[in-house]
Amino acid sequence: MYLHLGRDVAVSTKTIIGIFDLDTTSYSKITRAFLSDSEKEGHVVNISEEVPKSFVLCEEQGKKSLYISQISTATLLKRAESDPLPDNVLTEV
Repeated sequence: MYLHLGRDVAVSTKTIIGIFDLDTTSYSKITRAFLSDSEKEGHVVNISEEVPKSFVLCEEQGKKSLYISQISTATLLKRAESDPLPDNVLTEV
């Protein structure tokens, strides 16, 4: 199954490590450092055209990807539980 993260990006649910709310997690120095390090290492994929609300951490075959999304964690969870992938969405693996 794939999870649509916004724009034309979807990821396999098997690769998702966690879905995190940017407002609540960015209070921590550790999380801010993790986000900064991930960006410096080239692992961040910003798919947000507006104010970002969440980030999704994925790993496949040892490669880490961190997607910044404008979609809330609650909406992403609902999509993961029930919504099929829209026909016009491209998948990234």
